[in-house]
Amino acid sequence: MLQANVKQLEIEISQRIIKFYNDKLGKSPSKIICHFFDTEIVISLENSITQAEQTLLRGGYDSLAEQVRLYLDKIIKLELKSLIEEIISKPVFDLVTKTNLATGRTGIIVVLSPLPELWNPESIHKANVNNLAD
Repeated sequence: MLQANVKQLEIEISQRIIKFYNDKLGKSPSKIICHFFDTEIVISLENSITQAEQTLLRGGYDSLAEQVRLYLDKIIKLELKSLIEEIISKPVFDLVTKTNLATGRTGIIVVLSPLPELWNPESIHKANVNNLAD
C-alpha cells in the first residue's frame, strides 16, 4: 500500500469508528488514533465509556460496569470487524478489544493475516551425527 493510501484508510477507519460507537453505544470517543503496521491495525480510543458505565462506576458498581463493557465489546465485535473489512477491502483474521474503565480508553488490535504455521521440527533435515565426528 502506498503511504498516502494508508493515511487515507487510517482517517476513514477513525471517522467510521467514531460514528459506529455513537450509533451503537450512544457515545463518540473524544479522540481516536489509528495506525497500520505490517499485518495489524492498532486503534486507540479516548473517552469511550458510556454514560451508563460511568454511572455504575460512580455508584461503586465497578464489577458490574466491567461486566457491561465486556458484553458490549462482545456484541459489537463482529460488526466492528465487518466495518473494518469493508473499509480496507481485506479479510480481518482477528480483532481484539480491551477497555480500561478507570482511564476511559479502549484499545483495538486488528490482525489482518494469520500467523505462519509453526515450523515442523520433523521436517528439518538432520545431519548424520557420526559424520560430524570425523
